[in-house]
Amino acid sequence: MESHAAVAVKVSGDYACFTRPEFKVERVSYPVITPSAARGVLEAIFWKPEFRYEIRQIGIVKMGTQTSILRNEVDARQGKNPILVERHRQQRSSLVLKDVEYIIRAEMVLRDHATDPVYKYRDQFNRRLDRGQCHHTPYLGTREFAAQVDPPNGQIPSGTLNVDLGTMLFDLAYVEDPTRDEFEFIRHAGNGGRVAKGYVHPLFFSARIENGWVRVPPEKHEQLRRLEARDV
Repeated sequence: MESHAAVAVKVSGDYACFTRPEFKVERVSYPVITPSAARGVLEAIFWKPEFRYEIRQIGIVKMGTQTSILRNEVDARQGKNPILVERHRQQRSSLVLKDVEYIIRAEMVLRDHATDPVYKYRDQFNRRLDRGQCHHTPYLGTREFAAQVDPPNGQIPSGTLNVDLGTMLFDLAYVEDPTRDEFEFIRHAGNGGRVAKGYVHPLFFSARIENGWVRVPPEKHEQLRRLEARDV
């Protein structure tokens, strides 16, 4: 049984912010979408615990321009008690992207507990994409920056764009470790989901736009699977 299937989507938006983690207070966006944000767009369209998305390439159709905006944020995380926004509101400046468009190429990869063939999920994904259906509104980095998703329809980025982007966030590994209960997350397996405790480990890679495409190293997905060994 085949365990991999290719999917592709065109995603665009008026604004985007793919926050660089090295800036602690003000939000500053990476110049293009990160692989983790691209995965989030695909999962907004269609997601099942039986497979995972592995981003292979990101095509830059419109790189966008940088612009500074002032945004209202809260300095507390939602918990069991309601947040009084008036007490926790903060105004922060953000350096975001304006008018962006990308082509995301990825593979659906079956997990060990999957029982259906991968083409079943690929066909469901493509049907939902053609109909404009989403599980929740896809967004570009932050939920307030909604994204428009469409089939690529053969569109490709400009082949003349070549830019060294430096170190970029690849994804976050949710590592289960009973000795480090810093974070709670859901683990999915054949018998359903369970709450696990552990920590979050960020992964980075050296990103470069070559002929309009950012190619994601396959070994980063392998590293992510090793760290999340109980969730493969």
